[in-house]
Amino acid sequence: MQQQRQSSTVATARPAGRTLDVEDVTVRYGLALAVDGVSLSIEPGEVVALLGPSGCGKTTLLRVVAGFVRQAAGRVRVDGAPIDHLPANRRNVGIVFQNYALFPHMTVAENVAYGLRARGMKSADIEARVARFLGIVQLEGFRERLPRQLSGGQQQRVALARALAVEPSILLLDEPFAALDRNLRLDMQIEVKRLQRVLGLTTILVTHDQDEAMSVADRIAVMNQGRVEQFDTPLTIYDRPNTLFVNGFIGTTNLLGGHIAALADGHATVTLDAGATLQVAAPAGLASGAPVLLSVRPEQLTLSAEGGPQRWPIEPGLSLPLGSQLVHEARTSDGVFLKIVEPRRPVPPPTGRSYCALAPDARPSLFPRPT
Repeated sequence: MQQQRQSSTVATARPAGRTLDVEDVTVRYGLALAVDGVSLSIEPGEVVALLGPSGCGKTTLLRVVAGFVRQAAGRVRVDGAPIDHLPANRRNVGIVFQNYALFPHMTVAENVAYGLRARGMKSADIEARVARFLGIVQLEGFRERLPRQLSGGQQQRVALARALAVEPSILLLDEPFAALDRNLRLDMQIEVKRLQRVLGLTTILVTHDQDEAMSVADRIAVMNQGRVEQFDTPLTIYDRPNTLFVNGFIGTTNLLGGHIAALADGHATVTLDAGATLQVAAPAGLASGAPVLLSVRPEQLTLSAEGGPQRWPIEPGLSLPLGSQLVHEARTSDGVFLKIVEPRRPVPPPTGRSYCALAPDARPSLFPRPT
């Protein structure tokens, strides 16, 4: 599926891109463990997002790959060859920072040429390379401007052109869209994805924005306290989170307490504290009678004016329009506040609906309840 998506997105994509393997990397700052035995295998031309809260180790891991931070243990390989012994300027890695890191006294063209001059390229080759990559990021007419004469989006394009001009083996993006407004951020996400596909670059994106990771990345590594809790496609992580942390960090969810009344054929009969009994898929390791949390996405719930099997009573709250959707707030009999999302219809739904149920196609997740 991933290969089909890559080939259909840009028919001219080059079979470039390198494999990148992070093997059991550990980083310590004094007694603090910043990265704890992380291993990732990234395919050629793949975009992988490192996603997690502040302090989870994602930027530190990126800097290990770039050569700015030395790991205490583990290895980084590109196309199977270790690069740990190489200084940052010899790893052939392009990096775009959140603050762009442009030289304020240099023109756009000089900024893009900087890495090429540092590598001793001939002037004619540098000029050709600068012209090519300014064309790629659509800034041909801005080559003589200084960074202060550019908008935030234009400065980011310059930083991207500078990173791409050295034709890196790996492209690293460190929160590159964080300083942009919402509309420009979306435009730049699309642009970076397009360029990455055209150039066939293996790319790591560091972000704390789950929407950004879900839209740009082929796979996401969700990090927490220096470890990777799940490494999978965006849809798999959203629909089938491995841990309670991943479940809560990705998307919005409702957590309903209960216990397992029975187990059979990979399914659990769950009795909710809210007053309903449901049949759901059961993960391994749960026993009959175990206290559990049922995680249900807002779009996996429906409202009803009538009670019945697998429905539980609620106390309706506010209803807020959000574009093409309505977001309802409700409270269960055991005091849990729920968010319920449904399409906004031309005719308003009947008021006073006081029961909730799983949507017919819902696939909620089940986790052991923390003690």
